[in-house]
Amino acid sequence: MEAVTEGSWEALPVALSPGVLRALRELGFARMTPVQSATIPLFMNNKDVAAEAVTGSGKTLAFVIPILEILLRREEKLKKMQVGAIIITPTRELAIQIDEVLSHFTKHFPRFSQILLIGGRNPMEDVEKFKEHGGNIIVATPGRLEDLFRRKADGLDLGSCVKSLDVLVLDEADRLLDMGFEASLNAILDFLPKQRRTGLFSATQTQEVENLVRAGLRNPVRISVKEKGVAASNTQKTPTRLENYYMICKADEKFNQLVHFLRQHKQEKHLVFFSTCACVEYYGKALESLIKQVKIMSIHGKMKHKRNKIFTEFRKLPGGILVCTDVMARGIDIPEVHWVLQYDPPSSASAFVHRCGRTARIGNVGSALVFLLPMEESYVNFLSINQKCPMQEMKPQTNVLDLLPKLKSMALADRAVFEKGMKAFVSYVQAYAKHECNLIFRLKDLDFASLAKGFALLKMPKMPELRGKCFPDFTPVTVNTDSISFKDKNREKQRQKQLEQQRKDREENGGKKKFIKNKAWSKQKAKREKKKKVTAKRKHEEGSDIEDEDMEELLNDTRLLKRLKKGKISEEEFEKRITSINTPRSVNSNVMSDGDV
Repeated sequence: MEAVTEGSWEALPVALSPGVLRALRELGFARMTPVQSATIPLFMNNKDVAAEAVTGSGKTLAFVIPILEILLRREEKLKKMQVGAIIITPTRELAIQIDEVLSHFTKHFPRFSQILLIGGRNPMEDVEKFKEHGGNIIVATPGRLEDLFRRKADGLDLGSCVKSLDVLVLDEADRLLDMGFEASLNAILDFLPKQRRTGLFSATQTQEVENLVRAGLRNPVRISVKEKGVAASNTQKTPTRLENYYMICKADEKFNQLVHFLRQHKQEKHLVFFSTCACVEYYGKALESLIKQVKIMSIHGKMKHKRNKIFTEFRKLPGGILVCTDVMARGIDIPEVHWVLQYDPPSSASAFVHRCGRTARIGNVGSALVFLLPMEESYVNFLSINQKCPMQEMKPQTNVLDLLPKLKSMALADRAVFEKGMKAFVSYVQAYAKHECNLIFRLKDLDFASLAKGFALLKMPKMPELRGKCFPDFTPVTVNTDSISFKDKNREKQRQKQLEQQRKDREENGGKKKFIKNKAWSKQKAKREKKKKVTAKRKHEEGSDIEDEDMEELLNDTRLLKRLKKGKISEEEFEKRITSINTPRSVNSNVMSDGDV
């Protein structure tokens, strides 16, 4: 590890507690990083801090240490149900990681209890855990924390518990806003006392982050930590110890190149990024069957209960492959990652930087490789200008085994693989169409035949993007894909039942497919309206500013919805009555606004 330090911990203007210094020695952090030396003294001297620093620069300790020191210096000791600090982070994985780091310190301070509040488990378990053990320091994702603030009926008054709050930290603030947590953050901030210290930490500063700084921080000190030397003048956004490569290859050659590379680096630890959850599901299974004697795991945002277990297990492995989406791109610190492989370029240039930042962290060296199609080569120049990210070309390997026929035979042998491949292809094309850099990543320039070969598809899927197009270079299999069965006997039994039902329906309809009527627009509207009414009613119960006459109107609407559902009134009658009710006066716009909390 190279020295990227700014002095010893003892050199800080405010002395650290013996327990904190002991934990730092146990973790092997002998000296501070630049962001730590700049942030810790200010935070400990009761300043609000807005810190921007490159990924992998040690931001976690820059707020964990001040939190502990501020709570240790409290005049009154925190009671079991009093919350002294809250750390909010965008993903479960990052929350788990911060909670783990924090636990290394709190074991030296048994007076402090800590609690992790994240999705993927029953909220009532968190309620009971908090009531039993308390939580002086909370590490949470925004959705779960907001949910617990509204659990008064379940015997948890978290709003009262946070009246003693000293410190709030928003980690990866730009990602919090990118992921659409702005409303949740505003709701949480409303519960918190104004007299507190707030720290906002981010790898990039955006206008949205700036707005959050103005709303949530009081006279903040702004800290911007850049890489030293040449990088400082160029404002390079990737670590200087990171070697960045790109490889230009055709869509039908990309998978073979990836497998060849991973087989050549079996002893190392890799993250392989794909653009969609469906691609992770498909290629994760493919890599498992094609690369032996290597632990291969998959993780993406649509996984509910398995994510936490997979992430924790992979962090402990000395080597292996984690196939993932951008859920693993921000703030995650996985020890000793040798290579970050980007099979698909990310949807934004900033995401590219964050992906690369999973390696070469805190002074370690690391490498990253992105696979690009020939038409995407100008992305290299774009990154060098837009993100000041220098890259070297890695030539495609020669004499590489063609594994696509093997992947096709897997699809023919198991319908699950066949369906995963089709879904992956569709999701990839749809994601490609939404790429932020659409001057380079143009859907109309995509070679769909070559892409389908790269996915080892048995036939082209039916989708709007392919309508009216011919693909002479793609040869579908002669097998009737409806005859491909699931290896899983229960799934196959279910499928056969559905096919039998479809056959019966066709016979009844004279050989035509059964017509399934779309849900009426008014019913869809009714569902949306009902959701709004329930939200507004809840806010009224919690003391919001809905007037009595507005509440009466909302209740009238709800009654009409019930009558419509029971079939007591027609859709036309429902529309007329809704219009007549809402014409004289409207619901307070402040209450119904999405952004207002």
